[in-house]
Amino acid sequence: MPSFDIVSKVEAQALDNAINVVKKEITNRFDFKDAHVVIDLNKKEYKLQLEADDDMKMRQILDVLISRSHKQGIAPEAFDFSKESYQSGKHTKKEVQVRNGLKQEDAKKVVKLIKDSGLKVQAAIMDDMVRVTGKKIDDLQDVIQLCKGSSLGIPMQYENMRS
Repeated sequence: MPSFDIVSKVEAQALDNAINVVKKEITNRFDFKDAHVVIDLNKKEYKLQLEADDDMKMRQILDVLISRSHKQGIAPEAFDFSKESYQSGKHTKKEVQVRNGLKQEDAKKVVKLIKDSGLKVQAAIMDDMVRVTGKKIDDLQDVIQLCKGSSLGIPMQYENMRS
């Protein structure tokens, strides 16, 4: 039976490249001349530690981060900006989590979306991915289009298409 997997992954190398491009652009920008800026990536925990002089510069760093990451093939939804920035001494700090893998509640949303669509496929949650199986490849392609058209706020990739 044909099947494919819905996953939410961020390649470590692409993320590292995007962070390096952001660092290079920020150091070359005139409005950041002599400004305190720290951009650190924890590769094991997929966390970004950002530090800037004020909130305005922090927002500019986030804008550059989103645009450069998008050019590297990383969806903007992969970054979790829910934690507020906080003041620490003279500097503003922010911790940004990079979403890697489907969480249980996100996987449930995807399965519910597929089941509510009425397509003749089965969706099953397997660890940090959702496996979709069906009798026809056309049904699986309809599921991919459905997921791309939905606004779940989760970056999704589709892999292991088997017939």
